[in-house]
Amino acid sequence: MFNRLKGFTRAFWTANIVELLERGAYYGVFIVITLYLSRILGFTDVEAGLISGVFSGGLYLLPTFTGALADKIGFKNSLLIAFTLLSLGYFGLGILPTALESIGLVDYSGDITFTGLLESSQRWAIVPIMIIIMIGGSFIKSVITGTVAKETTEENRAQGFSIFYMMVNIGAFSGKTIVKPLRDSMGDKGFVYINYFSTAMTLIALIMIIFFYKSSKHQGEGKTFKEIWSALIKVLFNGRLITLILIITGFWMVQHQLYATMPKYVLRMAGEGASPSWYANVNPLIVVLTVTFVTRMMASKTPLFSMTVGMFIMPLSAIAMASGNWFSSGDIDFGIISIHPIAIMMIIGIALQALAESFISPRYLQFFSIQAPKGEEGLYLGFSHLHSFLSSILGFGLSGYLLSKYCPEPKLFETREAWEIASVNAHYIWYYFAAIALTAAISLIIYGKVIDRLDAKANKL
Repeated sequence: MFNRLKGFTRAFWTANIVELLERGAYYGVFIVITLYLSRILGFTDVEAGLISGVFSGGLYLLPTFTGALADKIGFKNSLLIAFTLLSLGYFGLGILPTALESIGLVDYSGDITFTGLLESSQRWAIVPIMIIIMIGGSFIKSVITGTVAKETTEENRAQGFSIFYMMVNIGAFSGKTIVKPLRDSMGDKGFVYINYFSTAMTLIALIMIIFFYKSSKHQGEGKTFKEIWSALIKVLFNGRLITLILIITGFWMVQHQLYATMPKYVLRMAGEGASPSWYANVNPLIVVLTVTFVTRMMASKTPLFSMTVGMFIMPLSAIAMASGNWFSSGDIDFGIISIHPIAIMMIIGIALQALAESFISPRYLQFFSIQAPKGEEGLYLGFSHLHSFLSSILGFGLSGYLLSKYCPEPKLFETREAWEIASVNAHYIWYYFAAIALTAAISLIIYGKVIDRLDAKANKL
């Protein structure tokens, strides 16, 4: 095993290690970003959802364009820019509350008290900070995968991407895991200090790039911005592809609730002792455990069949998340641990989401490439993640509205009883997402039948 691992270059290992660090930094912050925006900066659920959605959407839309720039200026220069921006951005998220407190807009010394922040425009300084992180992160998505492809051979490329995928999930797992201990020791202020952890991770990555990253990737290669823009226009006017993107957007709108709705929902409904960051780790764990088995099991089936199976799992996931509110409010004692019914059903729902992802994600790119014009698959695949751009904005935006309507912030109410009356139908949130998932699943079946008929007609001509 170790002899096989020796076949990879120093640039390959450096890229994978900094990917682990970057994912740890990103997921540590992103799993609680809506909580940070609401509890630390005082944004409403709707405002927090919109800010987070645009941020997440930009991270999926920009990489195609920043990837073209990376080809021009070189991968090392791109990574230096990326980790510099990320370090500045995460540090900005950490220092902003201190700056707001220093001018008397908020008091973080005990229970967080807003003393003018809710009426001030100063808190919107968060927007340029998040744009900095968004631009930095967009370089990472294209450059790291590009490095893995460039620094491997035909013989070890599959193993190289397997290592990369493992690093991504280790980083995601570790970043989410650290949030709970910070909250236990610091309360809501832990949402601030997680940003210093992320700053440290990206600074270490920056130092590693400076001293250890030497890639054979040369600048000046790859697609031009004109070619990328032309491809985007072609995709937008390709009815078959844009319909597929819109259908898959329904799946990802539900999947994004892992970050948009779940953290606030479980803390409000199951209590402050809940661990949303740990529950979220069920997702990468289940994906890693099932994706290979599911892909092999579906190998003899069409991509559309596998995707449809996954799409019909998603409504069950949302129903499971809703069902926690059907049980009594007391914790269930399992002997070694006691856990709230809402938390239990949330974990089951997240596991079902991950299983659905194992059916859908590996086959989506394959199916998308089949629908792309012959000879232009690579160019079109650059835009295969447009669904994540759309689902981030729509999913986070809808989440903010639904939270404010069915599961509002308890601090907005004078008494616990008043809040309980306002949130009695909190689980309705998940019915909306179950309906979205079911609509997407049925639409995918219709889509498959329509393109089969179109292809049959085309073959007769």
